[in-house]
Amino acid sequence: MQIPHDWQAEEQFLKDRVILITGAGNGIGAAVAKSCAHFGASVVLLDKSVRDLEQVYDAIESAGSAQAAIYPMNLEGASEKDFFDLANTIEKEFGRLDGLLHNAAMLGALIPVAHFETDLWFRILQVNLNAPFLLTRACLNLLMQSPDASVLFSSDAVGRHGKAYWGAYGASKAAVENFMQTLADEMEANTRVRVNSLDPGPVATGLRNLAYPGENPQNVASPDKVVRSHLYILGPDSKGITGQQFEN
Repeated sequence: MQIPHDWQAEEQFLKDRVILITGAGNGIGAAVAKSCAHFGASVVLLDKSVRDLEQVYDAIESAGSAQAAIYPMNLEGASEKDFFDLANTIEKEFGRLDGLLHNAAMLGALIPVAHFETDLWFRILQVNLNAPFLLTRACLNLLMQSPDASVLFSSDAVGRHGKAYWGAYGASKAAVENFMQTLADEMEANTRVRVNSLDPGPVATGLRNLAYPGENPQNVASPDKVVRSHLYILGPDSKGITGQQFEN
């Protein structure tokens, strides 16, 4: 599924919304965070790098955009309590949560299954699958209180069709697609929470560079080029759409 080809974000169309973005320190997460703030949302920036978060925060502030907040967290080592503490902090500071973008991801390395280290497999699934589950569950009560909440999972083509050497990353993305559909089905009745996934396609990010180190980043889309799709799904114009696999 694709967003309407003629859709354009209207000024302040995210006003009064609070949106939590993981992996917000760089790449797609940073680009989406800056744009959400530009269109009026209060964004909660989550990443493991404080330095990266501060740079994104400063960019939002210097642009005169809506309020932002920094929440450093390493998803690989975060405990169940850490996620509930985050949800409680958001409730205390903002009183609501209207959007959740699961953008953070770990590639690890492109390795044949026969040589895949068990520890690396577990670490990748922790960041790409277990952390989104724990974070979503911790935030569900807040999301269900919103008049129009959107949960968006970042997807990938290798999660929809397996590809040699993509191992735990591909398996985690396949599981995320199933989790998205399961959650969407559960939320469809008696809640105002919609749940979808988005495959942004090839984008010049740090993860992409790890997978294709010889690739010229100018030959693929920049993170700014995929922001529009994220905004549509996170915003009010996609209200009522749930359980869909979007492609940029």
